[in-house]
Amino acid sequence: MSFLRPMTRRLSLFAASLLLLCPLGTERSAAGAELPPKEKFHLFLLVGQSNMAGRGKVEADDRKPHPRVLTFSKDKEWVPAVDPLHFDKPSVVGVGLGRTFALTLAEADPTITIGLIPCAVGGSPIETWEPGAFDAPTKTHPWDDAMARAEGALPAGTLKGILWHQGESDCNPERAPRYEKRLHDLIDRFRVTLKAPDVPFIAGQMGQFAEKPWDADKRQVDAVHRALPTKVRRTAFVSSDDLHHKGDSVHFDAAAYRELGRRYAAAYRTLTDKKAD
Repeated sequence: MSFLRPMTRRLSLFAASLLLLCPLGTERSAAGAELPPKEKFHLFLLVGQSNMAGRGKVEADDRKPHPRVLTFSKDKEWVPAVDPLHFDKPSVVGVGLGRTFALTLAEADPTITIGLIPCAVGGSPIETWEPGAFDAPTKTHPWDDAMARAEGALPAGTLKGILWHQGESDCNPERAPRYEKRLHDLIDRFRVTLKAPDVPFIAGQMGQFAEKPWDADKRQVDAVHRALPTKVRRTAFVSSDDLHHKGDSVHFDAAAYRELGRRYAAAYRTLTDKKAD
């Protein structure tokens, strides 16, 4: 795959005509969303499995766009970010953490626009986040598909972070012992492939639900997440303490996803030592 080759933003004739009316230094996507200068368009890759994709109930406020929060759609166009952002499993996808994360950063710095690149795949074990790997249940190639989407999205802005929420599918005796090496290799592969050696990588904690106590395998995967900031530079860990599930003891509810978004934003700002890097 040719990655991050020079790429012209696709503009419809209508959007192109509107471009003449836009202030100098801005462009519009094919869907008409105004794009700021590249250095002011802060992009974040959303990767992992279903608790990154989001399974929370969508309410009216989740459908209200923010002028400086965009998402890279399934059709690879920049559009206003409203939930659901993801499209991995259309019949169940819902509110996730990404939109609240973006809103928090956008409100903290009125000079920037946040662009989300949703790539999570529900149920995907970490081994499917390797080049060429196939996820049979969703008939997708999580790593390859994410890199193809990144290739289309990144020329418009500046990559500022990678958000990862995953691990449940690796909580078994076969996969858990190999999780740490695979996660560390994944972070390195993201940074090398995206030509972003210093990009922040933030990992979230799996759900802690009393109705489904953790076994030894889940504790092992959790320990990998917790230890990440001490073992890999420019990484952070986000706790899921005191958050609730939607009734299935697996997926967070909508309120929990929104709180996770705020926690990811706080971790990002602490990691970069700025309100919005």
